[in-house]
Amino acid sequence: MTVAFFSGKGRRIGVALGAVSAGLLVLSACDKPTPLATVTVGDNSVSAEASCYNDGKALKESDIQGCLNKKAEKTVKAAMDDKVRFGVDPEVADNGWTLFINGQQAEQEPYKKTYRSIPGSAFFSSQTGETTKSTQISIVETDGKKLTGIWHFKLEKSD
Repeated sequence: MTVAFFSGKGRRIGVALGAVSAGLLVLSACDKPTPLATVTVGDNSVSAEASCYNDGKALKESDIQGCLNKKAEKTVKAAMDDKVRFGVDPEVADNGWTLFINGQQAEQEPYKKTYRSIPGSAFFSSQTGETTKSTQISIVETDGKKLTGIWHFKLEKSD
């Protein structure tokens, strides 16, 4: 003789609680994604998560140069007369962000808006006046004097 330990309703509640518990366990194992940065030229757009990010806290001084030297995984093509548009998440804009070109800081003051547009010609001239075929652009989030995030993009000159 068998006796049902749980009624049909009790089994359904137990299964539902088990599913919720498993879902919460899976979610707790996920890392929070880093904010996105986007580069757009014409109708071509690429977005990337940060190469280096510490949940909005300052990056370690010892890690910064290595982070700035990482190679970009995302590439977008631009002509000299194209507008290159940069966009960041609002939380990045709240702190401020600057552009680095080939690992060198290109501007002194952080920008505090989520979007900006710069002519493509600004990225393809070397210091000697010669044009280059590609440039690594890094978007660097700052919080005062501290760097908190770095995103990399490769800008290739199109004919």
